[in-house]
Amino acid sequence: MPSFGRFVAAAQARGTLVVQPRMGFSDPVRMRAGLRATRDAADAVVGTLTIDSYTRVGDEPSAVRALRDGVPLNGFPISSYSPHTTAWVLDGGPSAGFPVQVRHGSARPRRIVAALTRLGLDATEGGPVSYCLPYGRVPLLDSVRNWRESCEALAALRASGAEPHLETFGGCMLGQLCPPGLLVAISALEALFFHAAGLRSISLSYAQQTSPAQDRDAVHALRRLAGELLPDTDWHIVLYTYMGLFPGTRRGALDLLERSAELAVDTGAARLIVKTTAESHRIPTVAENVEALRTASRAAARHLALPGGTARPAVDTGNPVYTEARTLVDAVLELDRDPGRALLKAFARGVLDVPYCLHPDNAGRSRSAIDRAGRLVWSEIGAMPIGGVSRRGRRLTAAGLYDALSFVQRRHDTPYTQEAAA
Repeated sequence: MPSFGRFVAAAQARGTLVVQPRMGFSDPVRMRAGLRATRDAADAVVGTLTIDSYTRVGDEPSAVRALRDGVPLNGFPISSYSPHTTAWVLDGGPSAGFPVQVRHGSARPRRIVAALTRLGLDATEGGPVSYCLPYGRVPLLDSVRNWRESCEALAALRASGAEPHLETFGGCMLGQLCPPGLLVAISALEALFFHAAGLRSISLSYAQQTSPAQDRDAVHALRRLAGELLPDTDWHIVLYTYMGLFPGTRRGALDLLERSAELAVDTGAARLIVKTTAESHRIPTVAENVEALRTASRAAARHLALPGGTARPAVDTGNPVYTEARTLVDAVLELDRDPGRALLKAFARGVLDVPYCLHPDNAGRSRSAIDRAGRLVWSEIGAMPIGGVSRRGRRLTAAGLYDALSFVQRRHDTPYTQEAAA
């Protein structure tokens, strides 16, 4: 099985951005066709098996009933199909030039990890915090235990000569309205959690937010933290095209996608998770995923070809996102030598506090806002120890919250709304 990390590193060394869809279908024929179509969409593509919602929560009986009744699912039920069926889906897909990653969303990933390893796959993503707090009511204690066991199962594959890869989802908490300092801190802390469990091929995530300038600071901050915290690890940064309310116009959606590809180039991110023109209203088709991959890849190549189009050097001093993230990481690591226990104590004491997150294990005292420059800032920090290093803004009203949630959508749709109505 090809090494996921080595594939990304090789593409980055030759100046090529790796692009990846968020694609999953319950029909094996369609899933197989999707993998083959996306494999050939651009110069450097990672394939994706996105898992359905029933499987994510461990409800395989419901997934099986849906398959029996011909009801489409919103992803591929990897633990409900026979290994023979999924092997057929993957046949002709995974190779040295086309690694495949399993993406899910589960706070209980052990059965998913077991299923993917039986198939010879060894790349997935998630995390004990990022796949717990936004998605349900699984206690954080259970999620940490489940993820530790799953990480150890993946790390055990190294004994056979494989180099399993795990990607943090921490930089994408709730998709929007979470100031980058916290996103970067959680991504780095989840990477340390993976490392403590024995993994040595890790990617750290960050989702494009509301301000290009702030996003550049954030990715540079995440790269700096990774270098400081993971010196013996093969790591890279993966950027997500904006995860919040997506533009409804075709041109607005493509514009936002292209800006994310340019951000990846500017900051030295190695991989980009794309979104399609259909994101605002339905599950994308295979053709729409292929279009998104090609659009992002071409935008990155054009940007690289411009004068000064290579990654801009990070500013080692005066990066407010790094200062805030480093403060949070240090505060968490002071609580316990074990990253898992440290995360539990941090949330119990409000040292980490995700804004607008209703999970019972989240303190829920922090709030954020978008300032006049379009940056995400804190309006309330609760007990987080960042009072001396954070930017502050006014608390949002209900109307202000709605406006903030649609900020990016409106910014990219507005130039094209008249065109769309014509």
